[in-house]
Amino acid sequence: LANTNYERTHSRTLLLARGLQLMLPLMATWWLLANLMNMALPPTINLTGELLIITSMYNWSPLTIMLTGAGTLLTAAYSLHMFLMTQRGKFPRHIIKMNPTYTREHLLMTLHILPLLMLLTKPELVMGPLS
Repeated sequence: LANTNYERTHSRTLLLARGLQLMLPLMATWWLLANLMNMALPPTINLTGELLIITSMYNWSPLTIMLTGAGTLLTAAYSLHMFLMTQRGKFPRHIIKMNPTYTREHLLMTLHILPLLMLLTKPELVMGPLS
């Protein structure tokens, strides 16, 4: 996703990529989906991983719940900040011409999301058989 922004804005600065939701609405949907999965939205596989890590750390030492909670909060805050910086806001004036999204980019995103969705429906592939 960051590379698709770079191909269009020719900059890695998030502030220069503001307002892309207006020009590329389907790409904004991919950004939203990726950010929601990154924030461990239920029932994604990331939530399962975070819950397993948090319970293991808490069993090891109850004081670690503060560190893992702060890390989870920081991750969610950064994900929302990144989404808002790249998708919302006024369209930048320095971009005169914008190429549309290509099928290869949507195929690439689909091929990244499909394994996560398959693990969502069958987590035993990673977690092992439930007894």
